[in-house]
Amino acid sequence: MQEPLSDQILLENRTVLEAMVNHRFIQDIKADRLDRGVFDRYLVYEGAFVDTAVAIFAFATAKAVTMAHKRRLIAILDALANHQIAFFGRAFAERGIDPNAHDTGLPEVAAFRDGMLAIAREGDFLDIVAAMFAAEWMYWTWSKAAVECTITDPLLKEWVEMHVEPAFEAQARWLKDILDTAGKTLGHEERARLSTIFAHVQALEIAFHDAPYLEAAVK
Repeated sequence: MQEPLSDQILLENRTVLEAMVNHRFIQDIKADRLDRGVFDRYLVYEGAFVDTAVAIFAFATAKAVTMAHKRRLIAILDALANHQIAFFGRAFAERGIDPNAHDTGLPEVAAFRDGMLAIAREGDFLDIVAAMFAAEWMYWTWSKAAVECTITDPLLKEWVEMHVEPAFEAQARWLKDILDTAGKTLGHEERARLSTIFAHVQALEIAFHDAPYLEAAVK
């Protein structure tokens, strides 16, 4: 009997996942030493990516086979468009951030955006699920540890707490369950391909989280 597909994916990619959840950005959060400027730049990059995420989940909705999956994805799109985007608007206003003052065209930022869009546009439904599972499982994993640490920046604390809320955990587990259900009938090559997508997304995430430090170094 094959192991659950998500377990296989997490085991095969434990090294790159560990590299991401132990990234300098995460360690700085947990040590309560993340530079305000680094976080502000990250907010701009991540805020810009929300628009991309809307497109990604729209592709997923169009490619989903069951109405149950379509309904769940429509709810995710609603949350992105009407709640997450509002969070970034409020964050920029509170902190006096001008998004146009930061370079979302940095190679590391553009690679994440373009790479995720390519998976959504060119891949099938399970490809998109594997990609978003990679991103959301990673966020939930490191945020569970970070939320136990002292975080004196109120907005940063709110950002971390958002990723351990029951709704976010449920969404990450929903993606995991889709992979496990599909994995029961997938052959070795298909399972390996989805695992490769997970690894690719983690590598893109690592570079994306490098970007706020790189822009600071250039300036």
